[in-house]
Amino acid sequence: MKIKNLKLKNPFLLAPMHEVNDIAFRLLCKKAGASLCYTGLLSPLSKQKLILDDKPAIQIFARNSKGIKEFIKKYDKQVSLWDFNLGCPSKRAEACGVGSYMHSNLNQIEEILKEIRKSTKKPITIKLRKSNNTEEIIKIANKYCDAICIHPRTKEQGYSGSPDIEFARKLKQYTHLPLIYSGDVNESNAKALLKDFDFLMIGRSAIGNPNIFSKLTNKNQKTPITFKDYLKLAKKYKLDFTQIKFQAMNFTKGKEGAAKIREKISKTKNLEELEKIMF
Repeated sequence: MKIKNLKLKNPFLLAPMHEVNDIAFRLLCKKAGASLCYTGLLSPLSKQKLILDDKPAIQIFARNSKGIKEFIKKYDKQVSLWDFNLGCPSKRAEACGVGSYMHSNLNQIEEILKEIRKSTKKPITIKLRKSNNTEEIIKIANKYCDAICIHPRTKEQGYSGSPDIEFARKLKQYTHLPLIYSGDVNESNAKALLKDFDFLMIGRSAIGNPNIFSKLTNKNQKTPITFKDYLKLAKKYKLDFTQIKFQAMNFTKGKEGAAKIREKISKTKNLEELEKIMF
């Protein structure tokens, strides 16, 4: 199972999620069985310090090729794969003219992919949404990329409504590359989706729940991953308290009285207060 020369142990990938995919969370998903973990959106012009101990896939968002060569040169040895985001439907993406709001700018898309390809020998993926130009973008991507990811909702849908799986299936006729499917993947539909797609991206189903990967891969996890495991790594990597608090809320998903627990978490001001609530 490969994307270019990158060997992957299974078809389950952690989808790129802004703010969610910090180093501690990625490491836990990898431990649970994810074969590759994507970072959240990263600008080539960003000055933030990246922690890449897990050799993730870095997801780039950009509206031109400025800074891409330097960014890739700086981190290329620490990553497994590079991804160009054309799928984000957020207001932030709209304000910057990036993500799914770039689908009509075919020349810009080609310019960016060309620059990424010139700057690395690592595999390249592209993440798309459903639009009138999806097929045309895939034809461009075929020249520069090693796999294509499709989330078959429009930018107007965001994450609401149902993904158009049939639209995603039909994209196979436009590419010879591996096709990665993204959009409401969970334990109940993963097996069926793998009949039509090469890889699956797990996004919202993994938030606060790295254990989904052990379930999908039938990996025998002696003890399920918990927030205590996350906190241990968060302390090791000195993550901000606001980030730890955000993830604590995510880990309450599915717990009895979760709403009340989250309300208490929101009022905490330090780790000591948070630990009293969580443990």
